Amino acid sequence: MAKERINKINEEVRRELSAVIRELKDSRIPMMTSVVAVQVTNDLSYAKAYISIMGDEETQKRALQGLKSAAGFVRREIGHRLSLRHTPEFIFELDHSIEHGAHINQVLNDINKK
Repeated sequence: MAKERINKINEEVRRELSAVIRELKDSRIPMMTSVVAVQVTNDLSYAKAYISIMGDEETQKRALQGLKSAAGFVRREIGHRLSLRHTPEFIFELDHSIEHGAHINQVLNDINKK
C-alpha cells in the first residue's frame, strides 16, 4: 500500500516538476530539458529528479547549475501545486538514457542500411 502511494507521488511530482521547469526564465536551461523520473523518499524529505538535457556537455553543466540555483523556487512552486504533508528538497541529476536510446537507434539504422 505504501509503495503504491509513493509511486503516485513520484508521478505527480514528476508531472508538476516538468511544468515548473518549462516556466523557468533562466537562460541556462534549454527548451529541450525533460524530467525522466523522480524518486521521493518515504518521509517526503528529498526528491531525486533525473533530468535529460539535449546538448553538449557544457550546455548540460550550465543547465544543471541553473536548476540547482532555482531549487528553492521549484520547491515552493511544487508545494503550492501539490498538497503534500512535506514538500521535498530537490536533488537534480543528469540522466543520459534518452541520448543512449538515440545512439542505439542510430546504430540500428546504420546496420539496417548495410
